[in-house]
Amino acid sequence: MEQVVNLALPFFGLIFVGWACGKWRRLPAEGLVWLNFFIVYVALPALFFQLLSKTPIEQLTQWSFIAATTTTTGAMFAIALVLGLIFNHGQLREATITAVAGAYSNVGYMGPGLTLATLGASATVPTALVFCFDNALLFTLVPLLMALSGEKQSLWSTALVIVGRIALHPFILATAAGVFAAATGLRPPVFVDKMLTSLMQAAAPCALFAIGVTVGLRPVEKITAEIPAVLVVKLLLHPVAIYALLSWMGGVDPVWHMTAMLMACLPPALNVYVLAQQYHSHVAQASAIVLIGTLVSVVTVTGFLWLVTHGVLPPAVMLHP
Repeated sequence: MEQVVNLALPFFGLIFVGWACGKWRRLPAEGLVWLNFFIVYVALPALFFQLLSKTPIEQLTQWSFIAATTTTTGAMFAIALVLGLIFNHGQLREATITAVAGAYSNVGYMGPGLTLATLGASATVPTALVFCFDNALLFTLVPLLMALSGEKQSLWSTALVIVGRIALHPFILATAAGVFAAATGLRPPVFVDKMLTSLMQAAAPCALFAIGVTVGLRPVEKITAEIPAVLVVKLLLHPVAIYALLSWMGGVDPVWHMTAMLMACLPPALNVYVLAQQYHSHVAQASAIVLIGTLVSVVTVTGFLWLVTHGVLPPAVMLHP
């Protein structure tokens, strides 16, 4: 249990520090803009590039793993969408935000910090693959469903939005650059490499702190029965489903298996709230789901960490020293 505590407390401790600072000083939320820009456009892309560029290229083409994780995320989206339609009396716009909350793990801000700390550098590739393909799936589904719900955009405009969000996302661009470097053996100059290393080391603590501040600044305005139902899908059903599917498939590297489960057990991403604001729909509920989901995940994620680090779930994985 000491191993789990040593993993979970620093991880969630940084979120708590951010939350406490947000509650204590009550600085304007606009102050987070530059920190979030640094995390999304600089630090995390540096992390993905540095780790992937040093990975053997054959590890980057595990299509059965990609199909399993992406299909599971899609299934959670569909289940949460049905729940959203039920709780919101058939309103597709609101149900779409609910569906994102039930499927979109906080794989960007929390994923790399958790999987790499738990399983080591060998978790880099599956972490990046889950992030890229889950984002590609969700950035496709959300604009399409919003268009079907009456969003005033042409099919061509919707397609451009989808392609732009996928192709130009900084994480995906960094991943593509890392894969290219791994395939060609190309390395940046020494001074650039050192800069990238410094930036990647800042990624996890800054991201976790930013999550805490964001949660601390957003009060819960509205709690309905929809929230616990969606969080059961996100925090419990999603990781159990991906673990079961990869177990049934067989032949999956144990570290990749456990990485997929840890990525799936993370709480709803802050992007749920961002999308709700963008489409002017379900904003209060999205804020509550992100906040409550992050708080509840302290218990659920710690539980999955215990299962992983103690080898309770086959295949057993040794904790990275």
